Amino acid sequence: MLQNIRVVLVNTSHPGNIGGAARAMKNMGLTKLVLVDPMDFPSPEARARASGADDILDGAQVVATLEEALVGCSLVVGTSARDRRIPWPLLDPRECGRTSVEQVQVGGEVALVFGREYAGLTNEELQRCQYHVHIPSNPEFSSLNLAAAVQVLVYEVRMAWLEQEGLPSKVEKVEATAMLNTQPATVDELERYYEHLESTLVEIGFLDPEKPRHLMSRLRRLYGRSNISKLEMNILRGILTETQKAVRGETGKRSDT
Repeated sequence: MLQNIRVVLVNTSHPGNIGGAARAMKNMGLTKLVLVDPMDFPSPEARARASGADDILDGAQVVATLEEALVGCSLVVGTSARDRRIPWPLLDPRECGRTSVEQVQVGGEVALVFGREYAGLTNEELQRCQYHVHIPSNPEFSSLNLAAAVQVLVYEVRMAWLEQEGLPSKVEKVEATAMLNTQPATVDELERYYEHLESTLVEIGFLDPEKPRHLMSRLRRLYGRSNISKLEMNILRGILTETQKAVRGETGKRSDT
């Protein structure tokens, strides 16, 4: 689906920005780059700044006009850093990402259009866009590098795509793993552990079943204060299993149970 979202750079003057944009695109899974009348392309500097995104540069389409760059698109979003005389539907980057993904979901193609480093897009070029998108940067230092602006928008596109596809982002995967690591063991799991622990202590001679005293009660109280997680429980059970194997003189691979 992301292949139907193209990044269009208009009249780019610095080839390094083309390479930086290509790198940003590859980071976020976009592949279609269209260059409108670039001042210097192809260029070794663009390739150096791409840092491995050579396939994006090699596949870039170079055209003479913005009209050619937009052929086949059903949604065009133009970046704008300035207020315009004619009010135009305006999106923030997050809305831009969601709107773009919604459009390609119904079979459309989307163009994210970026203007010149020194002047952005002209009013005429912006009027070819259904929406304008403004990145809310620091008003005291609002000028964004072209490649940085591309990174912001394609990041939001990817996040919207992950949300729509139901695919977890890396952060969500980390959070899910952390949840599993901290999920507390259930009372029945604890009971099975105590049974395993008692049998192991008897087997190694640490606990005399004829004179148990209060050892297991004290150990229950100790573990009860520890709020043991499921992962920690698996580790403890594994230690007990390997201890029993050692006492019995058994060899083999470590058990993860």
